[in-house]
Amino acid sequence: MIRGILLKSAGLLTALGTMCQAAIAQEVQELKVGFMATLSGPAAVYGEHMRDGFMLAINQSNGALGGMPTNVIVVDDKLDPDYAVEQATKLIEQNGIDVLVGVNFSKVMLAVHDPVVRSRTLFIGTNSGPAPIAGRNCSRYFFSTASQDDQVHETMGRYASLKGYQQVVTIAPDYEAARDAIAAFRRHFKGQISRELFPKLGQTEFSDEFNQIAEIEPDAIFAFMPGGMGVELVKQFQTSGLKGIVPFLSSRTVNAVTLPYSKETGEGLFSAAHWAPNLDNPANKRFVREFSRAYEYAPSIYAAQGYDAAKLIHFALELTGGVKDQEALLSAIHAAPFESVRGDFRFNSNQFPIQDFYLVEGVRRTSKLYEMEAIARVFDDVGDAFAGSCRM
Repeated sequence: MIRGILLKSAGLLTALGTMCQAAIAQEVQELKVGFMATLSGPAAVYGEHMRDGFMLAINQSNGALGGMPTNVIVVDDKLDPDYAVEQATKLIEQNGIDVLVGVNFSKVMLAVHDPVVRSRTLFIGTNSGPAPIAGRNCSRYFFSTASQDDQVHETMGRYASLKGYQQVVTIAPDYEAARDAIAAFRRHFKGQISRELFPKLGQTEFSDEFNQIAEIEPDAIFAFMPGGMGVELVKQFQTSGLKGIVPFLSSRTVNAVTLPYSKETGEGLFSAAHWAPNLDNPANKRFVREFSRAYEYAPSIYAAQGYDAAKLIHFALELTGGVKDQEALLSAIHAAPFESVRGDFRFNSNQFPIQDFYLVEGVRRTSKLYEMEAIARVFDDVGDAFAGSCRM
């Protein structure tokens, strides 16, 4: 009889243990994150940097942002707006994500932004920030850990004015976003644009453009030339005879992604950014050290923006204890309760950052390592030009 009682007690304890485990399993909610970026084709490197920065922060949190086991579903948007919308819809409706993170190109962002925020899905952008979503189409469900697209161009315009340059030649590919970049440069440049040069998109030979610049003899050049076009432009600037004579100012042309290709030809050339690896704060030092160790390449601003997005989510979730109360989570994220790798950081009324912008220079650290170095602060705690049009 005693043996029977003991067996029944053991069975009861086993059942209770099973019930407790089930209850604990129900309490531990999984965080589902959709991460979308361009991860194929020539532009894949930018998305890879963003993804690696985001995943580094998750790994630092032992795979659990805010204590929630985190499942990241990575999607390549293929730089195709229609395909991106299909994939974003699938992530929301089929995968049941709690948050969408990423997107590095404006044409994709303009396609996916409205469908995502209409679904009331939290969306954290890590690079692209076109004017409409910073202004009239802003949403309480969208935050950016990057900047509004115009701000780096505006920074170079302000720097050119501070240097007293009176005559500048601009050069950019012939497409709408590039013309927007030149317009943003003009917003803070007080001098005159001697000539606007718009070579064909995809062009890789710039001898005619450099001959025109040599004839004009401007005080400086401002170049917006992303990707491979920018690498070729920088290399040919080196051989044009203008380097060391005409200052080369740029945005999204000389950066940590292009420097490994332009190498010594990018040394000493200026750009603008809100982050650089030499920013002196503890969060940034840890990020640069651990990113380089984990991935065996130097981080770029794209990696930094991805990293900050994960840190933002992590500390907001620690405040709220989970994602069930979305209103509480939105408030926690807006408070930006984390230490950014860029130092000063807070959200503006349109939920784009208020932050510093720097003049950065291409430098050689070792025989193989080239990176951008912040050498002067151009804007201190500045918001973007479109926040006033945002009505949430």
